[in-house]
Amino acid sequence: MSFWHLSRCHYLFSTFFLGLLLMVSPSIQAADTQVGWQQFKERYIQDDGRVIDSANKNISHSEGQGYGMLMAVMSDDHETFNKLWHWTAASLYRGDLGLFKWRYEPENSEHTPDPNNATDGDILIAWALLKAGEKWNDESYLSASDSIQHAILEHTLVKIKNYTVLLPGINGFKTPEEIIINPSYFIFPAWKDFYRTSKDVRWKELINDSQSLLRNMRFGEYQLPTDWVSLFPDGKIEPSEKWPARFSFDAIRIPLYLAWAHDELALQPFVQYWQQFDRYKTPAWVSIDAQERAEYNLTPGMMAVRDLTMKTPIEDVDLSKDTDYYSSALHLLAAFAQNNNSE
Repeated sequence: MSFWHLSRCHYLFSTFFLGLLLMVSPSIQAADTQVGWQQFKERYIQDDGRVIDSANKNISHSEGQGYGMLMAVMSDDHETFNKLWHWTAASLYRGDLGLFKWRYEPENSEHTPDPNNATDGDILIAWALLKAGEKWNDESYLSASDSIQHAILEHTLVKIKNYTVLLPGINGFKTPEEIIINPSYFIFPAWKDFYRTSKDVRWKELINDSQSLLRNMRFGEYQLPTDWVSLFPDGKIEPSEKWPARFSFDAIRIPLYLAWAHDELALQPFVQYWQQFDRYKTPAWVSIDAQERAEYNLTPGMMAVRDLTMKTPIEDVDLSKDTDYYSSALHLLAAFAQNNNSE
């Protein structure tokens, strides 16, 4: 038997064994996430329910509040969930839109000088409320989620060419010349839950068209999407010229959500990319043309997303290894997603 065949057999056996391990030991993984959740609370959640971005002047944003709420539900931490939701509703909610201001600045007397939303934050908050309503049988959470879902559909969906497209925010991303897309806002598992409960066909259209968009975002040497993408009226899709053409800190969330949604086919470009690097020597970002790469390796949170994608057990959810809020959030979310996939 050739070396290639031996290696292939070893890879297949290892993949099967790791998958089997995940199937039979969800309780071990769940225990790890509880430790990680306690660490996350201690490091990043204030007593009033504000999630602080420790690498960004301790600001808060709707994304962080949504992540915190989602992880609180998955940790069965009703008390912390309520704190997070009450602060979010009181500090970020825009009653005129039914969505949330994207950024809270503690040192600014206005606190929320930019009224624009961030659609991924809105989605995460609505998803967390839906999960909370179902877990704790609370109609107020379900009603709030329904209202936010409706606002997302009404204010952030646009039609261009044959696509239903999600705007990253209400303002600043649509001109007659192009629409700017952030594919890391494609939170497929949330959209599937929204469609399951509401039966609103617009969620199904968004899922299908976003999957098509991702298939057309395989750019350059690595055949990967970039953090930000331009969609033109003729249907052409290119990396946005307004940001570096990289698979980087935004786009790392794309495989996180695809894995959470069990979309194995869409994960293949990410699997093939990460197979080219040693796990401990994978750059934190690469340019799509393969001419540039980060001089530092994946953060622990990014590595957890890699492990989730590659079906490697995330054995150690010790957030003390993470240096900031974002890496910690990715780390814990990837572990929760792996637990969910092993149930």
